[in-house]
Amino acid sequence: MYELFSTDIGLLGGVGEKTKNLFEKLGVPNLGTLLYYFPRGYEDWTDIKKLSEIDFRKDNVCIDVRIISKVKVIKLGVKKTLYKACATDGFDNIDIIFFNNKYVVDKLREGNELLLYGKVQKNFNKYEIVCPKMCVKGKHPTCLKPIYGQIKGLYSWKIENIVDSGFEYAKGKIYESLPEKILKENNLCRLEFALRNIHFPKDKESLNIARKRLVFEEIFIWQMGMKFLKKEMSIKTEVKVKRDYTDEFYFSLPYFPTNAQKRAISECIEDMGSTEGKCMNRLLQGDVGSGKTVVAGALAYNIIRNGYQTAIMVPTEILANQHFETFKKIFIGMPVNVEVLTGSLKSKVQREIREKVKEGEIDLLVGTHSLISENVEFRNLGLVVTDEQHRFGVEQRAKLVRKGENPHVLVMSATPIPRSLSLIIYGDMDISILDERPPGRQTVDTFVIDASKKERMYGFLKKILDDKKQGYIVCPCVEEPEIESLLDVSNYKEDLIDKHGFSKYSLEVLHGKMKPSEKEQVMKNFLEGKIDLLISTTVIEVGVDVPNACIIVIENAERFGISQLHQLRGRVGRGKDKSYCILVSDSKSKDSVNRFKVMVASNDGFYLSNEDLKIRGPGEFLGSRQHGTVDFKLVNIVEDISIIREISEIAEKFFREWECISLEDKNIIQNSIKNFFKMNKQENIVI
Repeated sequence: MYELFSTDIGLLGGVGEKTKNLFEKLGVPNLGTLLYYFPRGYEDWTDIKKLSEIDFRKDNVCIDVRIISKVKVIKLGVKKTLYKACATDGFDNIDIIFFNNKYVVDKLREGNELLLYGKVQKNFNKYEIVCPKMCVKGKHPTCLKPIYGQIKGLYSWKIENIVDSGFEYAKGKIYESLPEKILKENNLCRLEFALRNIHFPKDKESLNIARKRLVFEEIFIWQMGMKFLKKEMSIKTEVKVKRDYTDEFYFSLPYFPTNAQKRAISECIEDMGSTEGKCMNRLLQGDVGSGKTVVAGALAYNIIRNGYQTAIMVPTEILANQHFETFKKIFIGMPVNVEVLTGSLKSKVQREIREKVKEGEIDLLVGTHSLISENVEFRNLGLVVTDEQHRFGVEQRAKLVRKGENPHVLVMSATPIPRSLSLIIYGDMDISILDERPPGRQTVDTFVIDASKKERMYGFLKKILDDKKQGYIVCPCVEEPEIESLLDVSNYKEDLIDKHGFSKYSLEVLHGKMKPSEKEQVMKNFLEGKIDLLISTTVIEVGVDVPNACIIVIENAERFGISQLHQLRGRVGRGKDKSYCILVSDSKSKDSVNRFKVMVASNDGFYLSNEDLKIRGPGEFLGSRQHGTVDFKLVNIVEDISIIREISEIAEKFFREWECISLEDKNIIQNSIKNFFKMNKQENIVI
């Protein structure tokens, strides 16, 4: 089967240079990916309904009718013509309507018997179907007809024909992708049957058998690939926590850590003190305000007390400086030397810091991308921490890791991801979760208003600013957009001053098109209280801790998913004052209303991310191919979570027995992993 992924799709009949280029745009450059380019749905011409049996909530149905009237041709203007005929299913009548299609007149002749496929509507007790697909009775498809995702110039019917040609070409070359043992133990059909019946199912039972097999394969092969990647990353290290100083660290804190923090710290210390001498490679997931910094501090303290250095890399200078101040407070009076390294420091200061790091005089170095500069050398780097992991590429993290001799790695993320999704995305890492809020953390009250209540909202905002507090206003756009209803930061500030009486306050804008140094300066001024109200795009989503900010207004809130709204809301509620989030939207769509209800009801990021995943689906939740995430074709990570768990356990058992597996079965799995990751543009798995 592996050779099919190297077989040029241009070798198939009907695929010229133009068609080949269109397939490449679809992400289908070879025969292997063509056979795995599954239909997005099916037309069921075998399930023929009477009009009285139709469930109008369903999209499309097939009906058997006879034309009982002549076609009416109605001119609706210079460029629009309506063609209409009446038909019967033997009991009820239905109007068949087409627009600008004179070729249907012949098919709609009185007395013709047809099968129609489309969306049936009922208006004033009258049935109606607009622009249906038509087949002469007896000449319709006798199986489920595949419908493919298409692009202009490459339509579903053409893809169907070329897939059919692909199966002819691949005859005798579709080798099994799972070991015989796995097939038998899990009652799975063979690959050739599965592929043929996912494209051209004989009936619904064959489709279900094929889907079960291919869903199993997707999860099993992905999990096996992740386990090999994890094994590759589980390299040996001489860096070891021989003595646990966690209690000593706790004693120095002015407050008690949460049980979740204690659990996460314990998991990490166990990794770093492993008798097997393996590197820790762990993701720390925690909601906004869950106390990830304390966990990082505890690990750094243990590593430092055991004779090593720690590096913590963050995405912005202002965040680096804030972490630096936080760690200085945490380690006050303790034998830990903390320093910060950023690009804006004077050259002389940078040189001095680099020299001290090289000599081992600095125990904990916080910084931005400056840490991965070639002239930064550590004497004995034992722990690497990256904060806001999605802001750094894999190679940037790897460069920092290479500053030491196989140091332990902690990756921190404030973006809660449902457990089901973590199992899929971070299969190569161990995961610790902070699912408790430290005592004293504020709950942010959330409200939803429409545009008619904005003047009252402005009045409330002024009262907060008059009380010497600060706030944010978030707009979806930088400049005036083409869509009239969307607001932008460029005009919003002027409107507040000119039309809504905000001239006495200090207002500033912040957006992604500004230079990094300009953005840093604006955030620095806001942190220092020089700006009362910051009008920003979502660049503040991951930002600095401003305890004095206690209100955030999010305009056009319908444009954001739940997880992003929650991240934005996390900008406030970081101090001692009561904090508020106001979502402004005129949208009445069902999805928007559901999102807003969930936001008002909960401040729990993990609960909210689960709800977001249910509403938006995995593709939109993650974004387009975000961070090299696997692109499952059949698995639904919301609906199939129990199946994912079950198959993950099977993969775990198979991986544990790997050394006892036959060479033939090992080759089958290895080739399947290569094929799978090639389709997902991730060919870096070492087996």
